[in-house]
Amino acid sequence: MTVSKMTWRPQYRSSKFRHVFGKAATKESCYDGVPITRSVQDNNFCSVNPRFLAVITECAGGGAFLVLSVHHTGKVDPHQPRVSGHRGNVLDIKWNPFNDYCIASCSEDTTVKVWDIPPHGVLKNLTVPWKDLQGHSRRVGLVEWHPTAKNILFSTAYDYKVMIWNLDCPEQVIKNPVRTISHHTDVVLSMSFSTDGSLLATTCKDRRVRLMESRSGNLLREANSKTHKASKVLILGNMKMLLTSGTSRWNDRQIALWDQDDLSVPLLEDNLDGSSGVIFPFYDPDTHMLYLAGKGDGNIRYYEISSEKPYIHFLTEYRSHLPQKGMGVMPKRGLDVSSCEVFRFYKLVTIKGLIEPLSMIVPRRSESYQEDIYPMTAGNKPALSSEEWLSGIDKGPVLMSLKPGSQVAESYSELSKGPGNSLDSRRSQNRPGMLQLAYIQDQLGTKDRKEGNGLTEGDKSWMPVSNGEDLTLCSPPRTENELLLKFHKQQEEIRRLRELLNQRDVHITQLELEIKNIKNTQPKSSL
Repeated sequence: MTVSKMTWRPQYRSSKFRHVFGKAATKESCYDGVPITRSVQDNNFCSVNPRFLAVITECAGGGAFLVLSVHHTGKVDPHQPRVSGHRGNVLDIKWNPFNDYCIASCSEDTTVKVWDIPPHGVLKNLTVPWKDLQGHSRRVGLVEWHPTAKNILFSTAYDYKVMIWNLDCPEQVIKNPVRTISHHTDVVLSMSFSTDGSLLATTCKDRRVRLMESRSGNLLREANSKTHKASKVLILGNMKMLLTSGTSRWNDRQIALWDQDDLSVPLLEDNLDGSSGVIFPFYDPDTHMLYLAGKGDGNIRYYEISSEKPYIHFLTEYRSHLPQKGMGVMPKRGLDVSSCEVFRFYKLVTIKGLIEPLSMIVPRRSESYQEDIYPMTAGNKPALSSEEWLSGIDKGPVLMSLKPGSQVAESYSELSKGPGNSLDSRRSQNRPGMLQLAYIQDQLGTKDRKEGNGLTEGDKSWMPVSNGEDLTLCSPPRTENELLLKFHKQQEEIRRLRELLNQRDVHITQLELEIKNIKNTQPKSSL
């Protein structure tokens, strides 16, 4: 009797991210009472880095946005000072990837402004920008920083132009951009850079997807699909592919995948549903995961991207009854690697005036650092100066490790103006929320410690003043409740540090035992 083997096999696909799940923050860890903007612009309205959270707010008589410490959770003071130098509504904000204290904003008043945020946060209304960029003739809808070059900023407006700005110049008001790109025949809806910043992809209201050289603006390829109307575009890292989200011919929400070298026909089109909100795509090049969050939806779908057919593999989706108006994304260097967090959203819930952090977590039993889900990632050091990039050089990002204890690049790149150059990056990286305490300690530090941090004599001589205020002065608590809140925060910090010390002691004891065991076994093995 012969037994014949089955010729078919179920198509299971092995993936370490199959069981990634979304974990919403507790109510105490959310930001409550935020007057989120009611603008109908299809932007994220929020930008995050490891120190600050910025969100565009509703404001009468001009445009403004809030800048909060990421650890300033709970109820937000309705009289919280704002960044309020625009004369029209603010439409987009983006943190500088190489300077956690520098943020760009664009507005309906046709200007782009770059702000220098004090190290201790915004304690009074900030109205004077570090740079004022005046070149557009209509309202400016989008700003994007170059991913590898220092102080290079791109902006696009309703005048259908994309302008490139070099912020490394002495003038406070800049009226002439380095270059103006004028290929578009309608409003530009989104911009995305390749990993090294040499390519720029855009979507436009004229239904076309354009791929161009970011420096010269030369148009390389153009897509005009009759079956897909793109609204957002992403260049998928080094995979030589583009992803667009938009609508199909029948007005279904749809994503499309394109070959970067041939935009004539999409590689793949996938209909999602019949809702009307814009789909915001987010891509993590380290894990090759794609997240799709619909405006007005409560759910977030996530997929894994591969370079072979069928290219996109659906994993699962996070469901919530709270609809999102926009999303901020924490850079990888700000994630909690001890809980296997691979992505973190900051979800704007307009109906409740709430900003809800949402962590994407890979379930692992071990509490140790997981090398396989945290490869080397783009850090906070620029690979090029603005002059090098403008001269024709392209470089990939400077990579850093997320492993705890590895050397962390200082997140505050030196600008011609900026009071925070002497911050100790290691301490502030661990607890970005304790900014005021960290700053005061730095100001009261000894000369020897300053020399140890590598400061020059010129760095020691100036007295830091920003927005007309001496930064060594800390805002005292105004009420008994504020005093009690600061006391509890201090107690929590002390408790956390004690736990950290205990963990280090246990780790040191374990290492000592391992060394003793190795020494004891060496003579036996040599016999």
